[in-house]
Amino acid sequence: MKSVMVTAPNTTEIVEVPEPTAGPRDVLVRIRACGICGSDHMYTMYGGIPPRQGATPLGHEPAGEIVFVGDEVTDAAVGDHVVINPMAASDGIIGSGGAQGAFSPLVVLFDAVAGTHFRVIPNEIPFEVAALNEPMAVARHAVNRSGAKAGEKAVVFGAGPIGLGALLSLKAKGVEHVVVIDILPTRLEKALAIGADAVINSAEEDVKARLIELHGEAPPVVGIRDARPATDVYLDAAGAPVVPTTVFGLVKQGARLVIPAVHKKPVEVDFGGLLTTEISIIMSMGYPTEIFEVTDDLIANWRKYRLIISDRFDIADVQRALEVAATPGAADKVMVTLD
Repeated sequence: MKSVMVTAPNTTEIVEVPEPTAGPRDVLVRIRACGICGSDHMYTMYGGIPPRQGATPLGHEPAGEIVFVGDEVTDAAVGDHVVINPMAASDGIIGSGGAQGAFSPLVVLFDAVAGTHFRVIPNEIPFEVAALNEPMAVARHAVNRSGAKAGEKAVVFGAGPIGLGALLSLKAKGVEHVVVIDILPTRLEKALAIGADAVINSAEEDVKARLIELHGEAPPVVGIRDARPATDVYLDAAGAPVVPTTVFGLVKQGARLVIPAVHKKPVEVDFGGLLTTEISIIMSMGYPTEIFEVTDDLIANWRKYRLIISDRFDIADVQRALEVAATPGAADKVMVTLD
């Protein structure tokens, strides 16, 4: 069968690989959709991931249909539609340094356990939407790290896939009011369609003044002389240095900043100036426990999640899909479908 693989720095190829075989404790999944992540481009830039540098299979946001169930596997049947936990694979993380990638017709889950390696989903959920499960788990982990709860007010910087996923997770947790901030009007329109209570175009509006207008003014405290918005949680899904700098200049005392975004440049921080704010700066990576926690909300609100997808490609055009996804500003969430 054919699989997409990083074969050298800045080079991906469609190569022939052996079709996987499954045993009595395994599940074989026919991949029906797989999203493209920003890390796929990073892997390609570096020529893959050791020890498979030069031969790294791609694709770690999969959804598919079970085509074989081993005799010793329970809670699974041929024909079930599933989302997959790529990090649980015993032969390495699927599409992220493991032996298999999901830009392939088939993936085998060794020693498969329902709720650990896969989760069955309703057949009505489109495969392309189901394939959002993995990146949405990244967003859910960031929201979990924030400690956001019902009645609080939150801000999400960046209306890309992770930012929109965070918006949906914040609303699922009952957060009272969520503002999404970006500089692209089309992204802000999508955020409103998905469920943002308000949006701010930071290229045109005064972020601090608008947040005070939307979230009210925080009570005054010693050491902070200017008016501050009563926002409880800030989430940086943009990865631009201006985001934390902006937050540091307007946080109320005790607010939290969660950063799931990858910052490629250092950010200067005046900890002396931040002392009286008692801000909590929280980093967030991956999804230690959230891979199937987010699935219930995705099932319940799949039509909203579907709006996150910006571009769709057939697997025959996967090279073009990877190029589009790697081009800044060309697309938000690229999904590849397999027949």
